[in-house]
Amino acid sequence: MNYIKFVDVTNRDGVQTSRLGLAKLQKTIINLMLNEMGITQSEFGFPTTSHEINYLNGNLELVERGVINKTKLSGWMRAIRDDVILSFKNVPKLQYLNMSQSTSEQMIQGKYQGKKTKKDVLNDTLEAINEAINQNARVIGVNAEDASRSDIDYLIEYACKCKEYGATRFRYCDTLGYDDPKSAYERIFKIASEAKMDIELHFHNDLGMATACSVMGARAAIDAGVDAWINTAINGMGERAGNADLVSCILAITKSSGFKDKYFIDPQIDISKAWKLAKYTSYAFGVPIPMNQVAVGANAFAHESGIHADGALKDRRNYELYDYEELGRGEPEIIETGRMITVGEYAGIKGFRNVYNSLELEFKDENEARNILELARYANVHTQKPLTDSELKFIYYYPNIAAKIMTVNPYYHPQGALKERMERYENISGSAII
Repeated sequence: MNYIKFVDVTNRDGVQTSRLGLAKLQKTIINLMLNEMGITQSEFGFPTTSHEINYLNGNLELVERGVINKTKLSGWMRAIRDDVILSFKNVPKLQYLNMSQSTSEQMIQGKYQGKKTKKDVLNDTLEAINEAINQNARVIGVNAEDASRSDIDYLIEYACKCKEYGATRFRYCDTLGYDDPKSAYERIFKIASEAKMDIELHFHNDLGMATACSVMGARAAIDAGVDAWINTAINGMGERAGNADLVSCILAITKSSGFKDKYFIDPQIDISKAWKLAKYTSYAFGVPIPMNQVAVGANAFAHESGIHADGALKDRRNYELYDYEELGRGEPEIIETGRMITVGEYAGIKGFRNVYNSLELEFKDENEARNILELARYANVHTQKPLTDSELKFIYYYPNIAAKIMTVNPYYHPQGALKERMERYENISGSAII
């Protein structure tokens, strides 16, 4: 049986949302929650980017320890041999990767300014695949950026040739949200039928159809006899209008009339963790969940109209397609309105102990308590938000990894004019420049 699996890209594409971002600790907590939910894969970052190195290696240590044991962690890079070499130099234990090239005439001319041809794009990708195999990559995905505006015959040639060289999956990227559900199905079915390799579906929401296109693309891949891998982001985060929403895609496949009991998601996925994941991600990004958001919005199970309220009270199935309990909702949330002790960058040991006592976590001696306190202070500086229970627990149980992922070693080696300017400043005394 072929399955519809999920590659969540919150920690790669989601963090590219303009004017927003996540601290490395927050990205780690999201990986842990995705693992708890059983999501097949998390595209956890950019191994060519220097400020990601400690975070990426720290998360792979969590994999080695068996803490992250369901979700595979994959890195993203350009499909260029030098990027692959640098990725494995920075993150030697990387096993899963996706490599991207622009394939449309618009981008080959508009981005590469005519300096590359379609043949060059393919050859660069094949060189990158060869290098990834030399580096002992376990799963290699090749991405066709702007696939929805690319020539279909070229995409088939691209996919087939990459498969021949050792690529595992082909990622169809609807980079501008240009496809509609019908065109998505037709194009992906044709590619999957010809290439006979697993297909990843990466749809953006510029026209509001990311979820619909994702599930129809997945149906096409399954109908063609291969596994489908839907790319999603939690709460639909992502560039411009965002990516396909994780929970919406899962529910569309498991609950809609055309998919339910006909197409099947990765059986390890536990939808009851959705509410917790959506809430944390909303908090970490600082973006409230819209009240009408699918499944996790405040109004997703709210009824006011007399007819609706009466019908829901008589039988929830009158006006609710699925149960809020399935998503992990329904438990009362206690909001403290009296005294509250929090842990921040200026926290003291007494208040800190009080907070950890409420989490039922104990310290064996004073040194342990003060070490964890120092890490919690750094974490608050790092996230610039009050620390959540999940973050506090992570610091307690994995202090060494917490310290690693919160440490960023700036890549800073002045050269040329900057080096000359810095040397000149070192020889100048006087007032500070503001």
